[in-house]
Amino acid sequence: MGKVRNLGTKEWVMLRYSLMRLGIFAGCFLALWGLVYVGALPRGLGDSNLLWVLLLSLVISAPLSFVLLRKQRDSMSVEIVEKVDRAKGRLQDNRTREDAV
Repeated sequence: MGKVRNLGTKEWVMLRYSLMRLGIFAGCFLALWGLVYVGALPRGLGDSNLLWVLLLSLVISAPLSFVLLRKQRDSMSVEIVEKVDRAKGRLQDNRTREDAV
């Protein structure tokens, strides 16, 4: 069997961040859907109730994700910068090898 990887490693930072954002959105959606269901928030016009709750969930979950996931976003950006730097280094090495030949 293959080796099971830990979600805390650097390889899984982007997946973990994306799943956490999706979780915050789902939590906002369910909370807002419940508030609309009990009448605390107005229903949409006609059949637009689902669209209303989806848009409101997006508007509320975006700033929550920005604040709550700052640490994960920073670690993800560090990982991306490291990958880009490695790719630039490999490209530079390939160019110097071509010039040497």
